[in-house]
Amino acid sequence: MTGVTSLRMSAPLAALVSTLVCAATGLATTPSAVADPCPDVEVVFARGTNDAPGLGRPGQAFADALQGLIGGRSMTTYAVNYPASYDFLGAADGAADATNRISAMAASCPSTRIVLGGYSQGAAVVDMLAGIPPLGDRIGEIGSAPPLPSSLVNNVAAVAVFGNPASKFGNPLTASVFGGKAIDLCKDGDPICSRGRNPFAHSDYVTAGLTDQAANFVAGIV
Repeated sequence: MTGVTSLRMSAPLAALVSTLVCAATGLATTPSAVADPCPDVEVVFARGTNDAPGLGRPGQAFADALQGLIGGRSMTTYAVNYPASYDFLGAADGAADATNRISAMAASCPSTRIVLGGYSQGAAVVDMLAGIPPLGDRIGEIGSAPPLPSSLVNNVAAVAVFGNPASKFGNPLTASVFGGKAIDLCKDGDPICSRGRNPFAHSDYVTAGLTDQAANFVAGIV
């Protein structure tokens, strides 16, 4: 009987020991398992017309190049959610979505360096946030969206756009509220952002190295 009593007493004891060991193991691993939810850098990028949802080819190339230039710092990307269709009035939806994302990041991750970018129609989205009529003063604010609230402008560390329609009308982002932290690149001959007449130039930003050029500029700021 003594042996049976001893076994009955050891089972609860073993369970208790097992529980304490598991708890101690969990406490030991918790600090390394929990990652900082806020990245050091976030790229908020609006793709061009008719690009598949996501960053688009220039946006992805730019983000990849930037990641390679910021050392061991963490970086996330956010693809602006808007139609990017041939109904250009939908670009205003992109401006609203980008504003919401920047606002959310500013509230939850105030130390994150936000990089705003766009290609083609996506650059027009960024123009709206800068308070620039993307299609010139003659068309004005038709189809545009409110600019980024002034309280959020400083949360944007750098801006990079490619094939920007506003540049064709003499309104580059470098002359906007984003000023010296913006780079506005137009490929030679691109009819979207200049008086050029080479439609193939508009799709040549990656192979021409302009996304790398923008990444180098932005890396020097963030």
